[in-house]
Amino acid sequence: MDLNQLAVQGEDKLRIIQELVPGKQITMAHVIAGPEPVIYKKLGLDPDVDYRRAAIGILTMSPSEVSVIAGDLAIKTANVELGFIDRFSGTLIITGRIAEVESAIQAILKYTKESLGFTVCEITKT
Repeated sequence: MDLNQLAVQGEDKLRIIQELVPGKQITMAHVIAGPEPVIYKKLGLDPDVDYRRAAIGILTMSPSEVSVIAGDLAIKTANVELGFIDRFSGTLIITGRIAEVESAIQAILKYTKESLGFTVCEITKT
């Protein structure tokens, strides 16, 4: 049933149910190499960076609390900054030089797979 059908049936309130599939997994690990400055601004990230060598790393994981561990691991293994970390949605955004962001993501995937028994995805890059 789509939102229009709900409105036609006279529903006063719209309820959205968000579900997470149980499991230990990293479902996205993506590197945006050389992002346009507007992306930094829209995400509320530090705009005072060298965009030519900069990168944004984005990860999603469940259970969502592991994003805290991943953020800690990222800043301990590579010269990256935490752009955003959300223990409720499982989202982690890191920034830094391309090689550093890739290194941090590789360390996160390796640790979660080998030490925590996670299923991990491949790193993608644009």
